[in-house]
Amino acid sequence: MSLVHKELAAGVATVTLDSPPNRNALSMRLLGDLKDRLTWALAEPEARVIVLTATGTVFCSGADIKEQRSAEGRPEAPVTASFPEILELIWESPKPVICRMNGTARAGGLGLVAACDFAVAPLTASFAFTEVRLGVVPAMISVPVLRRVGARAAAEYFLTGEVFDAARAVEIGLISRAVPGEELDAAVAHYAGLLARGGPESLAITKRLVREVPTMSFAEGLRRMTELSAERFTSAEGQEGIAAYMDKRPPKWVPPQG
Repeated sequence: MSLVHKELAAGVATVTLDSPPNRNALSMRLLGDLKDRLTWALAEPEARVIVLTATGTVFCSGADIKEQRSAEGRPEAPVTASFPEILELIWESPKPVICRMNGTARAGGLGLVAACDFAVAPLTASFAFTEVRLGVVPAMISVPVLRRVGARAAAEYFLTGEVFDAARAVEIGLISRAVPGEELDAAVAHYAGLLARGGPESLAITKRLVREVPTMSFAEGLRRMTELSAERFTSAEGQEGIAAYMDKRPPKWVPPQG
């Protein structure tokens, strides 16, 4: 039985971690299933938005510690070898990815959260980077996390391992929103509905733009963005969007509402 399930409805591909007995820990089996389901969502033409979530009360507790232990004195860390590909699939996804946190997240689980474009959590969720308390470090997950969280807050929580709540996670930029548990699905649906109205190419390009423009000089940014603006206005997708606006109809890429 797969530890990660998939579902497609109204343009939204939902990928669900389903290993509650070990708190959805990142085992080799779960990572393999997750790669398969993410690859499916990325390739599925009808999927406009990807939602990553989990069953149970914990979103993800991090690496499966049992599998990360050395065997007979040989240094082995199989999760470490497999996890980067998962983070990169999410981060580089041309389709927007929403993390629907069903509950608590720890350590490597926060790498998944940070890699997603949006993250919504219940107010009751808690967070912690617990690596240093095990004598290890938040190495791989620092790559997406430090692109979301400022250096001061990252130092505080990376170094102390202190547990913090969802409101604080919003404050430091780790997640997008924290809502009462009964409003979680509505908040995710709100984001998914808005994203589905955007052009697929435009969404993919805008994801890159948000990350790359701040690294450019002001003059270079204006030059390159002027070229990009003209390119998009004259693109087939841009022309369809303008025509739909003028005709007062949804663009062809908007999924039909069931």
